[in-house]
Amino acid sequence: MQETEYVQRYKKRKYLDVDVLTASRERISYIFTHFEKVLVSFSGGKDSTILLHLVMDEAIKRNRKVGVVFVDWEIQYSLTISHIRDMFELYKDNIEDKYWVQLELITTNGCSQIDPEWTAWDETKSKIWVREKESDAIKDPAQLPFYRKMTFEEFTPLFGEWYANGEPCANFVGIRCGESLNRFRTISAISRKFMYEGLPWTSQTTDHVYAVYPLYDWNTSDDWVYYAKTDKPYPPLYDLMFKAGITINQMRVDEPAGETQRIGLWMYHLIEPELWAKMVTRLSGINAGSMYCRERGNILGNQTLKLPEGHTWKSFSMFLLDTMPPATSNHYKNKISVYLNWYRTRGYPDDIPDDGNITIKEPPSWKLICRTLLRNDYWCKNIGFSVNKTAAYQKYLELSKKRRNEWNIFPTEDKDKMRGD
Repeated sequence: MQETEYVQRYKKRKYLDVDVLTASRERISYIFTHFEKVLVSFSGGKDSTILLHLVMDEAIKRNRKVGVVFVDWEIQYSLTISHIRDMFELYKDNIEDKYWVQLELITTNGCSQIDPEWTAWDETKSKIWVREKESDAIKDPAQLPFYRKMTFEEFTPLFGEWYANGEPCANFVGIRCGESLNRFRTISAISRKFMYEGLPWTSQTTDHVYAVYPLYDWNTSDDWVYYAKTDKPYPPLYDLMFKAGITINQMRVDEPAGETQRIGLWMYHLIEPELWAKMVTRLSGINAGSMYCRERGNILGNQTLKLPEGHTWKSFSMFLLDTMPPATSNHYKNKISVYLNWYRTRGYPDDIPDDGNITIKEPPSWKLICRTLLRNDYWCKNIGFSVNKTAAYQKYLELSKKRRNEWNIFPTEDKDKMRGD
């Protein structure tokens, strides 16, 4: 497909003649004009709260109502939960549908190789939940006909399509490009996504739903300037983070134990020790994760890696795989096999280099694989993979097992145990 001049203009950063707040209000107004059905994805963080304020300002101005969805990770700061309740109460007159989701959702645990995934609101572990469910939450799977036990990445588009109910729907999401490379790619990959009327801050996620990112060009200081000038309510958790010495660029509200999110684990026992005591019981490995998540070197694969004496990066990777529980080891072997075979046909017929720069922009290397293993990067995002759909994962495992034997990479045995067996 030939790129339009409009798309080409947005391949490079282009500064507008308006400030980010004005631009965001214009984007939100545009969406309200073109969509009757509007949904806000709310997390309770600073960006998400600003988004909710701006969308509700427009809804109030137009005498419109919108839907709001909050996916509850079970392990959340008490201040975040109270803030979310306050926001729902503040805007109750303009919230058409409130969805506080407390269903089983699978996500990664970057602190454990024994339990590399964990399930929020796992019904089999209800006795050790860190808190009780909300009285008005969605906690019965029958309330959402599309629902099954799945990952967050699967849940969000399915929920949006269900909420759309066959009508065009705009789903506002409060992400900023400056937060991470993946979020920057969400906006910048305009040649690889479907947009609403060519607008780069939109992305079609399902048949009837467009994700809308009106805050994509904000930075952290813009957030706090907004709160200071408008005097709008903001999450009080950030006051405690500031007192704990956290810089404004390090403050985040997210799921607790992913391979990138775990860097904030140490704050839980400082800010909310009672919650931390329950978390240590609830999640495998997080006490060790909180101690070592900021260490440099090989522990958890942070920063500079050092090769142990007598090892190559390949032999060290093999050693790490051999020390893992069988299910975790085989999961990684499946991913690495696909990775190695892909490069066999693309310039590396014998093997990929042993050493190399540990970034996905550089040529492949065993050092990059080693870092993936040390970081407990369960879905191997560091070497180009994405999360597998839960329903298809078992078929993927069986196919990967067969391919590994065909490619003669990590040949499998009948005793291999996979997730879901």
